[in-house]
Amino acid sequence: MAMAATSAFSMAALHAALPSSNATSSRATVTVSGLTVRRTAAVVVRSQAVTRATLAFQSFDGLRNENALQLRTGSTFGLMGLGISNGAKWFAMRHGRKIHRLGRPADQRRALLRGLTTEILRHGRIKTTRARATAMRKYVDHMITLAKGGSLHQRRQALGFLYDKQLVHSLFAEVPERYGERNGGYTRIIRTMPRKGDNAPMAFIELV
Repeated sequence: MAMAATSAFSMAALHAALPSSNATSSRATVTVSGLTVRRTAAVVVRSQAVTRATLAFQSFDGLRNENALQLRTGSTFGLMGLGISNGAKWFAMRHGRKIHRLGRPADQRRALLRGLTTEILRHGRIKTTRARATAMRKYVDHMITLAKGGSLHQRRQALGFLYDKQLVHSLFAEVPERYGERNGGYTRIIRTMPRKGDNAPMAFIELV
């Protein structure tokens, strides 16, 4: 107890010697009964951390008006999601536009349909698969419609589609008398037994 009474340190003197909490100096000196203690303020460390964070955020300028995420001036997003992507191109969705592909690319499919149309106009009735009969039906009707018109332009269109030149001239000579009073529906499809071997659905397609 005697040592505590004669001690040079006291809590009141220590609190009086400490700097206030709002001190801005980077270093503070504490003097207690002739003993000098120098310490670094933690406020400086925190301020430096805030400064570094501020500089880091300032380096990102993507949301500024003059550099809006590097978008082109004429960019528009009004049609986003209304098409399907095919590599780098955009196409509209094909609603209600069914194509009978017949397991062939476009050029081979067109050649097949031209040959089938030529044969049915030559023979009047052929037997083929149901899918081919359905696909060729509109081309047969179109050729007969051209023949009913009888103009030079329509004759040239038929010559460019059918493989037989003489058949085109016969078609243009006979169709106006045969189908003059009929507006469309020049063919009929009659289903028949499936094909042996692969069980493919078969059908007869004939001129009415």
